[in-house]
Amino acid sequence: MGNGGYHLVALLVGAMVGLVGVAFHLGVEWLSAAWPSLLRDGIGLAGLPLYAAGGLTAAAMAVVSLWLVRRFAPEAGGSGVPEIEGAMEGMREVRWRRVLPVKFVGGLLSLSSGMVLGREGPTIHLGASIAKAAADLARLEAEDMRGLLAAGGAAGLAAAFNAPLAAVLFVIEETRRQFPYSARTYVAVVLASLASAVVTEQLTGNVPYMRLDAPAVPLAALPAFLVLGALLGLVGTGFNRTLVWSLDQVRSLGLHSSFYIFPLIVGGIVGVLVFVLPEATQGGEVLAVQLATESRPLGVLAVIVLLRFVMTMASYSTGVAGGIFAPILALATTIGLFFGTALEMAVPLPEGTHVALAIAAMGGLFAATIGAPLVGMVLVMELTGAYSILVPVMVTTIIANMVAQHLKGRPIYEVLLERTLAIEAEGQPAITRGWLRAWQRSRRRDMSGIAVSKSDD
Repeated sequence: MGNGGYHLVALLVGAMVGLVGVAFHLGVEWLSAAWPSLLRDGIGLAGLPLYAAGGLTAAAMAVVSLWLVRRFAPEAGGSGVPEIEGAMEGMREVRWRRVLPVKFVGGLLSLSSGMVLGREGPTIHLGASIAKAAADLARLEAEDMRGLLAAGGAAGLAAAFNAPLAAVLFVIEETRRQFPYSARTYVAVVLASLASAVVTEQLTGNVPYMRLDAPAVPLAALPAFLVLGALLGLVGTGFNRTLVWSLDQVRSLGLHSSFYIFPLIVGGIVGVLVFVLPEATQGGEVLAVQLATESRPLGVLAVIVLLRFVMTMASYSTGVAGGIFAPILALATTIGLFFGTALEMAVPLPEGTHVALAIAAMGGLFAATIGAPLVGMVLVMELTGAYSILVPVMVTTIIANMVAQHLKGRPIYEVLLERTLAIEAEGQPAITRGWLRAWQRSRRRDMSGIAVSKSDD
């Protein structure tokens, strides 16, 4: 297929991903509000009956979401980004006929239940699955198919956050090892992201998804952002390690009893929190904006940070369809506000510094967990429209990434992909396990430029 035909396919894929992404977004928003409203206002429940009904409803949604994943498409669990990276590397298969319906419906149920999960990872997975369908129909060769997978994934991120530039950079920075870079594939990624953004803006409006106004920060305040970046590097490293630990613990529970016990419990808790403490539920994009424009006491912010950290770990560990982008951004915003509030008790801060710290924290925690600082910087700008504080955001983001690297923190999607492959290799012949370890060493050597010791064996 010539360049013109290939790029036309990328445009069509981008437009289709924009439509599916908007439908997914609106569906989650509608269902998230509909079932609590039905219980509280439609049926007229209150007090303990309301909490019990909420817990049962959310638990049922979580269990059905996990059943769909486990029964029809196990790879549709979680974010989906590691699956796409694995597919671009030739390690995973994109079974789009199964993934598309399971990811859409399963994600709709899990996210709408109130679990602390994001729709960005699932939208990226949906986008790449649409791209794989187009590649199969067009009978593309392997390299063109991989390029189109990246274009579909980028279109998914553009649709989720209305952030087309960050979507392109996500492919360049996050999938730099897997992306078959050429002028042909690079243009396809840009065209798909643009088409997705145009469709998204046409249907939902052209406004920053998490609009926040922040005044310019004086240079004298930059040390505060440097310290915040170092703190977020610590938090991000701990976030990744705790997430993997949580997944391992829940998997051990499932091996010895039932895979549905944990999501049943988490869903029940979330269903109660939806009415009792909504700040501890859902992805958190709206919450982040609310917190940044309000003045919450230090103790309240600390409680929100703790609850959202715990609920993110619990929600993702259930294995339902859902991502971690939005929870990371909401958690970061709260940490930034907590840091600013605590700092102001010691020294006076210029007006608007709290909001600037909250915005910069998004980029910092994103860089520390995802391992993509450039994407973090640009994504925050596109999400909030706060271009006046670009320098503080850059300082926070790069320092957080540097600290995470110093602590030997690894990008979470890379770790999750290796974990998935390792689990699948269990019980396989020794030669398969040895090949997997060699592949893991190769990945780490490529990332760090330093050979990995054979002691890993």
